[in-house]
Amino acid sequence: MKVSKQSRRDAKQLFNCCKVNGLVDENRVRQAVNAVIAQKPRGFVHILSHFQRLLKMDIERRAASVESAVAASDSLKAQVTANLTKRYGAGLTVSFVTNPELIGGLRVKVGSDVFDGSVRGRLTALESSF
Repeated sequence: MKVSKQSRRDAKQLFNCCKVNGLVDENRVRQAVNAVIAQKPRGFVHILSHFQRLLKMDIERRAASVESAVAASDSLKAQVTANLTKRYGAGLTVSFVTNPELIGGLRVKVGSDVFDGSVRGRLTALESSF
């Protein structure tokens, strides 16, 4: 489904109206969607589909996944969370997962950014260099 430029502009404007202090407010999103559905402007389905896409991209950008070979200590969790918040800003959701395949180290994924400091990642890089 091709979305027109006007629908994209309207969706982006709607998305920007839903932000409070740089973060998307869930209540404002509900109100905005309900208002669009009630008014039914021209191309409202395209507006809402692009709006949904913008919301998904924002959620992915604000979600961090930290993988470690062993269970992370509370001090490490606090330090990693503080560093990620400093780099990516407030409103970041950080989840910690244990992945024994990493052998050692950490693998951090925030949106499309991946920081691989694991032993498995280094061994894979070494293997590909041969």
